[in-house]
Amino acid sequence: MDIPKVTLEQWRAFHGVVEFGGYAQAAEKLNKTQSTLSYSVQKLEQVLGIKVFKVEGRRSHLTKAGEVLLRRSKPLLENAVLLERVAQDLAQGVEAKVNVAVDVLFPHDRLLDLLAQFSAGFPDTRVELMETVLSGGMELMLSGKVDVLVSHAVPQGFVGEPLMTVELICVANPDHPLHQLQRDVTLHDLKQHRQMVIRDSGEQRSLNAPWLEAEQRWTVSHITTSIRAIAKGLGFAWVPKLQITEELQTGVIKPLPLEQGRSRFVQLYLVYRDKDAAGPATRYLSQLLNEV
Repeated sequence: MDIPKVTLEQWRAFHGVVEFGGYAQAAEKLNKTQSTLSYSVQKLEQVLGIKVFKVEGRRSHLTKAGEVLLRRSKPLLENAVLLERVAQDLAQGVEAKVNVAVDVLFPHDRLLDLLAQFSAGFPDTRVELMETVLSGGMELMLSGKVDVLVSHAVPQGFVGEPLMTVELICVANPDHPLHQLQRDVTLHDLKQHRQMVIRDSGEQRSLNAPWLEAEQRWTVSHITTSIRAIAKGLGFAWVPKLQITEELQTGVIKPLPLEQGRSRFVQLYLVYRDKDAAGPATRYLSQLLNEV
């Protein structure tokens, strides 16, 4: 024999009566008849064997049990609403997840801001973000693991849209020996000191940054580690200027007075895995990246 169960509609009726302050008000807001809501609540009480409302005068008030059930059933309704929204999105072709690889040269604060915007527009789409260095992003695109790529180089067989130009500057802690020379710093001077280098995130590690100056170097996995090491006086490095705004303002990092080429510029490109097949979430994320 089937055991009766409380339905979502009955829980919704119960919550509606509480939220809107009575059967008449809930009926108007929910576009239901009072008799329908009353029947739903009665069935809920019958199935549970508990009274959720008590009548005092002309008004219905929650019982102690009703207060507990209201609180505990709220997540159930919220999850049901979320599930329905996700199903609607999927029916309309909205992706459940977008995989994106972004070169660490891209300004991280701007990246987080645009991801916040993306979340507001597509709250149910998960984002798998991979921060890449040198050949790492290209490998991910070639292996079909990402939908969108932001990279300094376009993988063979793909088309890249110019996204932004990143300025890199050569920096060190103000107390670093290179800042104590009291003259312009030459390429020969740089070669005498330790350079902080970010490791190629590609499995083959096939690329070297074109701004490697010194034989003496420390290789790290992330740009944040490099910046912190520079601030502690452990070496010099070429760093995206927009990534060290705060450090430049506080003076813990200072641009080196190079004899020539004090800035270097890298063009970043936006690459789709398949632009024609991209869903609305992927296109929206790409639009936000293009607006940077």
